[in-house]
Amino acid sequence: MQARQKHNRPDEAALKNWAQSIRCNVVKMVARIGQGYVQQGLGAADLFTYLYFAEARLDINDPKWDDRDRIFLSTAHNSAVFHATLAERGLIDNSRLETYTHDGSQLEINVSERLGALVEATCGSLGQGLSVALGVAQSAKRQNREFRSYVVLGDGELQEGQVWEAAMYAASNKLDNLCLIVDLNYLQVEGNTNKVMIMDPIDDKFRAFGWQAEVVDGHNFNAMRDAFNKARDTTGKPTVILAKTIVGKGVPFLENKMSHNMIFPADVAEQCLSVLEFDA
Repeated sequence: MQARQKHNRPDEAALKNWAQSIRCNVVKMVARIGQGYVQQGLGAADLFTYLYFAEARLDINDPKWDDRDRIFLSTAHNSAVFHATLAERGLIDNSRLETYTHDGSQLEINVSERLGALVEATCGSLGQGLSVALGVAQSAKRQNREFRSYVVLGDGELQEGQVWEAAMYAASNKLDNLCLIVDLNYLQVEGNTNKVMIMDPIDDKFRAFGWQAEVVDGHNFNAMRDAFNKARDTTGKPTVILAKTIVGKGVPFLENKMSHNMIFPADVAEQCLSVLEFDA
C-alpha cells in the first residue's frame, strides 16, 4: 500500500478486520487500568477505521506531511480508540499501546499534542474542536491548499454554544473543505443525551445553519463511503456527517449499555476478547 494515496479504497472485508483489531486493543488498553472509555471506543471503531484507512489523506512515513488531511479529535477523552487506530494504521508502534495512561506516557487519557504531529490540537475542553478546525480550513482556503479538515465531535458536545457559533461561521465563509463527523451514540456523562437535553432533529438544525447534512449508520462502511463522497463533492458549504453508533458495538452484552466511564475488571475484558477474537 502506498504511504501517500489520495482517497484509498480498501474493501469492506479489510475495513472490518482493522476495526475488529482496533476493538480488541481498546479492550486491552482500558482493561490495564480497570476503568475508562471502552463503550465509546467500541462504538466508534468503525468510524475511526473508515476515516483513517479509507478517507483521510495521510503519509504513515511522514506524519508532518504538509498536504496531509487534518483530523481533529474534539472528543479527546475517547483516547483508547484514537490511539488504537493510530497503531493499526502504522502511525505509532503497536507496543506503545501498553503505555496508555502511564505516568510520563504520550498516550494520555485525554489526547494531547504531546504525541506530536499526529494530534492537530489538544481538545480537552469539549466543544472546542470545530472552532479550531474551521480556522485551519479557512487558512487552507486562503492559501489555495488542497487538504481537508475533519472533526470528530461527540453528540453531547452539541450542547455547547461554541459549536453553534462555529457552525454559523463555517457556513458564512463557505468552508466546503471542512467536514464535521458527529459520533451520534446518545451517550454523555449524565447518561442518555435525550434525558439531559433533546437535540433532535440535529440534521435539520445544521441545514438551517447552512450546512450539508448526511445521516448514516456509523457501522456501515458503504454508507459512510457515500456520505464522505458527498462531502467532498459538495461546494460552497461545509458538511456534517451524523454517524449513528452503538456504544459497546461488537460485544453483545455491552451493546447499548450507557456507561460513560465504565468500571472494567479483567474478567469482563477477557469475556469481551473471547467474543471479539471469535468474530475476527
